[in-house]
Amino acid sequence: MEDIIHNVGRSNPQPPNLGGLNEIQDEIIEEFSAFDDWMDKYQLLIDLGNEQEPLDNQYKTESNLIDGCQSRVWLVADYEDGIIRFKAESDALIVKGIVTLLIRVLSGHTPKEILDADLYFIDRIGLKEHLSPTRSNGLLAMVKQMRMYALAFSTK
Repeated sequence: MEDIIHNVGRSNPQPPNLGGLNEIQDEIIEEFSAFDDWMDKYQLLIDLGNEQEPLDNQYKTESNLIDGCQSRVWLVADYEDGIIRFKAESDALIVKGIVTLLIRVLSGHTPKEILDADLYFIDRIGLKEHLSPTRSNGLLAMVKQMRMYALAFSTK
């Protein structure tokens, strides 16, 4: 399951050209490093989730729900001009913030960039170690679903 996030077993030892994607991750790490207390970091996640544009009700369907999340998370992806754009919403505030971060990092990139991405920001901001086991599983499920979309679109 770990390689879903880090894609450790890549056969290509050359790092992909993910400048923009990694710059976004570095910005997130910097934003979270401003806080020492995890209650403040949770508040930042909640604030980020609240800033996210709500998902149109037409997309809140059973088929767009992510399996493996304790709370309800709807994820949709659009593919245009070789770029994937994600939209999502959750009924849980912290989860909504987490999916907002994932969208911020992965949306607007090619399927290959998404599939090759090392989502190091998750560890560096301490997210994995401060989430409950069920939220951690949900995080993995969200990343897995976003990568599944990228895999599906990469065949087009």
